[in-house]
Amino acid sequence: MTDLIKASKFFYHYLKKYKLSFLIIFITIVAATYLQVKAPQFIGEAIEELTKYVFALSQGVDDKSAFISVLQKLLIFYVLTSAANFIYSILFTQVVGKSTNRMRIGLFNKLEKLTIRFFDSHKDGEILSRFTSDLDNIQNSLNQALLQVLTNAALIVGVLIMMFRQNVELAWATIASTPVAVLIAVVIIQKARKYVDIQQDEVGKLNGYMDEKISGQRVIITYGLQEETIDGFVKHNKKVREATFKGQVYSGLLFPMMQGMSLVNTAIVIFFGGWLALNGDVERAAGLGLIVMFVQYSQQYYQPLMQISSGYSMIQLAVTGARRLNEMFDEPDEINPENGKEITGVHESVSLNHVDFGYDPEIPILKDVSINVNKGEMVALVGPTGSGKTTIMNLLNRFYDVNGGSVTFDGTDIREIELSSLRSHVGIVLQDSVLFSGTIRENISFGHPQASEEEIIASAKQANIHDFIVGLEKGYDTEITEENNVFSTGQKQLISIARTILTNPSLLILDEATSNVDTVTEAKIQKAMDEAIRGRTSFVIAHRLKTILNADRIVVLRNGEVIEEGNHHELLKQHGFYSELYHNQFVLE
Repeated sequence: MTDLIKASKFFYHYLKKYKLSFLIIFITIVAATYLQVKAPQFIGEAIEELTKYVFALSQGVDDKSAFISVLQKLLIFYVLTSAANFIYSILFTQVVGKSTNRMRIGLFNKLEKLTIRFFDSHKDGEILSRFTSDLDNIQNSLNQALLQVLTNAALIVGVLIMMFRQNVELAWATIASTPVAVLIAVVIIQKARKYVDIQQDEVGKLNGYMDEKISGQRVIITYGLQEETIDGFVKHNKKVREATFKGQVYSGLLFPMMQGMSLVNTAIVIFFGGWLALNGDVERAAGLGLIVMFVQYSQQYYQPLMQISSGYSMIQLAVTGARRLNEMFDEPDEINPENGKEITGVHESVSLNHVDFGYDPEIPILKDVSINVNKGEMVALVGPTGSGKTTIMNLLNRFYDVNGGSVTFDGTDIREIELSSLRSHVGIVLQDSVLFSGTIRENISFGHPQASEEEIIASAKQANIHDFIVGLEKGYDTEITEENNVFSTGQKQLISIARTILTNPSLLILDEATSNVDTVTEAKIQKAMDEAIRGRTSFVIAHRLKTILNADRIVVLRNGEVIEEGNHHELLKQHGFYSELYHNQFVLE
């Protein structure tokens, strides 16, 4: 029930904007319902008139005008019903299209405000499934199931009113089986809801698995793990299939059960109506027409229950989809301080002051780390894998907040700095560079879309990639797509460096920028890095120590603690951990 309430609030949030459209839809639904429930009355009258006509004909009187008049009214009612149905269907489809479009935009806007922690803890495929299967389920359900609920609710009310106006006894007989039908529906619905929820969760996991394996297909092929990967897919798919099967079985039971109850109810109406006619409680001449009328009403009464039952699985998918979307909407946004301070760059220093941090607070990564970098200094962070180097990069850009201590720019805690202001002055070149679909020019200017052609070319020259670009047939207008990616790993890295240079950051962070390339490409990247670093405050994270020999200061980390600090020559003289790392690499190379 909690999920249903939350889903109702979710849908109301996106549908309330279209109140006028819903008013028109409501009016046309009421009109269509009135016309629909009035029709059986004309059918009953037509049978009565036909009976009278046959009787009169046996007396030599041939006057069927009354019968034809009723048929004409019936025809008009059916035409008007069809017109009303068409109007509200078109309007409702339009409202659903607009509202789900707003959901999609709202979800993407939310996605862009989420923390790095969210993306680190959720697989891409699982996130993508919110935009695909969940939103598709919601749109389909709103288009069909919600419209069914509205029209059938109106139909139930209309049928009840008409039945009690025609004959109270037959009306009670018609609705007598309702408690049994409701009890059956409640039992089945509880089972169905459980497995539909499981189904959508397993679909998200399956999408995450596929996304992960598709991204790592080269590794899978290299190690010959295709069969193991297929086995993993089969296991995930089996869970989806089992949950889907159980959910559909229970959801599918509703319609035949309601259909069976409808047939039983029709038999009750015929029996009870016949009994009333035989006992003289209704006129025998009108009895046949009344019974036929209530048979129609009986079917109309159970039709909404059958329609809602047949669409229940879709309704449950919409509720589950709303729950999964709400899970994303409920995720905390990045915390941007109110009246946050605007900065104009690094003018004095960047400092980590007794920083404690763990992605899980119970498992510390950094322990009482203090590092001070003066303006214009290049500080290198070295240490074994897991020592906390990349974590420091995450803290400097405020991807995560410290658990203890502080990170400051010119003495100001970065938690007090407006996020966009902070990040506009921090540039990062990651270990795995990313290029987006579009031209080379658009990729370089991604962080600074207003950059002039001269600025773009200048940054490419500084990054040592200009000559390669102009050598291409379309130069900077060369399109980059998944199918047409003209860059090697090293050239992608140079593009990333050019992109960063163009933003002219005050603080530059280079995270293992040369770890995935050969020595020749490494030399080109190193030259580009030297150009990017010149005159800027910078942190360089590196495994290859020869790339940071000229650093102003080298900070050595191990197990999340600073164990050594100094320049290259000073650290070698200490004959400590850094010296051991350096000589081990020197021997290996």
